[in-house]
Formats: sequence, C-alpha cells, structure tokens
Amino acid sequence: MGNVKNGQRLGTGVSTRWGAVGLMLAVMGSGCAPGTREASSADPLAAKEQAALSYNSLSFNGLSFNGLSFNGLSFNGLSFNGLSSEAFTAWFNADPALADEVMRYVVRCAVPAGQTRSYTEPQTNTVHTWAGLLGLTPGWAGGAPATVAEQQVISACLAAHTNPFGVSVPISVLGRDGLGAEIPVSAQELATFAWPESCFFGNLFQEQGLYAGSQNPPLDATQSTTRACAVVDGSGMPRMTCAPLTYVGRCSDLCTSGGTGGLAFANCTVGGVTFQPITTRVRAAELAVCGDGICQVTESCGASNTYDACAADCGACP
Repeated sequence: MGNVKNGQRLGTGVSTRWGAVGLMLAVMGSGCAPGTREASSADPLAAKEQAALSYNSLSFNGLSFNGLSFNGLSFNGLSFNGLSSEAFTAWFNADPALADEVMRYVVRCAVPAGQTRSYTEPQTNTVHTWAGLLGLTPGWAGGAPATVAEQQVISACLAAHTNPFGVSVPISVLGRDGLGAEIPVSAQELATFAWPESCFFGNLFQEQGLYAGSQNPPLDATQSTTRACAVVDGSGMPRMTCAPLTYVGRCSDLCTSGGTGGLAFANCTVGGVTFQPITTRVRAAELAVCGDGICQVTESCGASNTYDACAADCGACP
C-alpha cells in the first residue's frame, strides 16, 4: 500500500463525482503520518527562474511557473469504487510520470509555501515529494472537506498552469483563495508582470468544465507566445485549441472585476454557473516577435515574417 506523508492533512470530504482529481487528493488526506515541511521547489528550472526574479529583495507573492501538460487535465478512463490508498496507487501506477506532474501542480496550488506532500510508491519505494507554494485552499490543505470555492480555485489554478509547449515560464497569479482572502501581490510584481493575460475558471471536481478567457489585445501575425490557449489573434480566437479548456471570449464579458485594485476578477459566469476564477499576468518578455533574432519554440521556419514562417529568426525551411 502506498504511503502518503504531509505536514498537514488534505481534506477527505470528497464525492465520487469528483473524478480522478478528487480521488487522488482524498487519498492524500487519509492515513497520513507527520512529514517534514520544506520550502524547496518541485521544479528545478522554476527555482532558478524564481531566484533570478527575486532580485533586490523584491517579493513576488503570487509568482508561480506554468508547464502542466494538458494531459494532466484529462482524467478519462478511471473507474473506482470508493476512495482508498489502493485506488490512488492504481491511478498513480497507471502513468507515474503524468501522475507525478499532476500532483506537483495540485500541491503547488493547494498547499502553502514551506510545506510539502510526499507519496511513496509501494513496489519501488520511490518517494515523490511535492512542494506547496500558493496555498489557495487553506481549509482543504488543513484537513477540512473541500468547499465548492476551493474546488473551483484549484481547478482554475491547474488550468492557469497549463502550457501547450511544455515550457516553464513565470506567471503572476491574482485572485482569492478558497476562504475569500486576496492572494498577496506587491507593486513590484505588478510592474514586472505588466501584461494582463487571461482568466481561468471551472470545476473539475463537479465535472462542470474548464474555461479560459482573454484580457490582452489580439496578437498580430508576427507575435506568438507559449501561453497560446487563452491569447487571441486577429481571428478573435486563441492561437491553439487546448482541450479540455474551452475558450469563452473576453474575460470582461463574463466576469466581474474585484480585488487587487480591480486587476483581478471576482467571479465568472458561464452556462448559468458562477465560478471563482484565477487571473493571470505575464512579463512582456514572454511575447515573441518574428524578427528579434531568436527562433522561439512558438515560431517556425519559412519565407515570411509571420510567426509561423519566420525567416529572420528560424531561416528557410529545408
């Protein structure tokens, strides 16, 4: 049987309607022994980037790093009867690499910085340790059943951390935690992450979908970004279709602003259901432009100056 350790318990009040995310987190909260609390990052690349961004003692309270694959949001094919550590072990063993990635971001969103959650694979004794960061579900992370607000904010946080290119870039996360407290943000963070990007909302646990909207001006034909799933171009649609995320248009058409000086959204409504969202901001440096001399992962070779045929950066195609 797998062993789960954590500094505090995650709540176990989970219904079977929650699917795999609810399953794995409910199991994480059961049968737990005390564990160590560490402030280490689960992502070495992210740790290096965060250190570089923390220059001059600036505090980036809502700073995180994306990179979760969209497979991590798709939990199809799992069937289970009840919530048990055996069920978690079966889920984890089905795809350990993906499960480890998913748990890295779940704990990063749910658990406060300075705490970790660990799981030991029973057959290999391999220990997986995931570091907390944003602490968006204080009640759940402390052992209480997850509220609807906590379900929604974790779903939104996972969606905000996805990246179709698998590239880890820093994002600034704004909004409220599951108890309604604003995510702290400094003036320095807002100035550094100056480009309003997207809003993310939904509820994976209640199978109510995941949604993304845009805040930014449309990209022109020379521009591209790894955050392409909620960033529109001249067509009025995102550059990439990123199921299970559904693009729903401009955030301001669906969401009510509130908190962080009006820079974050308080709630977003789609299909008659109101959700608690996460609002993201990025640095201007995350926007690639054909002609800057660097062939970015978002650009392609060609014979033009558009992002998908950028001769100046990526050369002519063979």
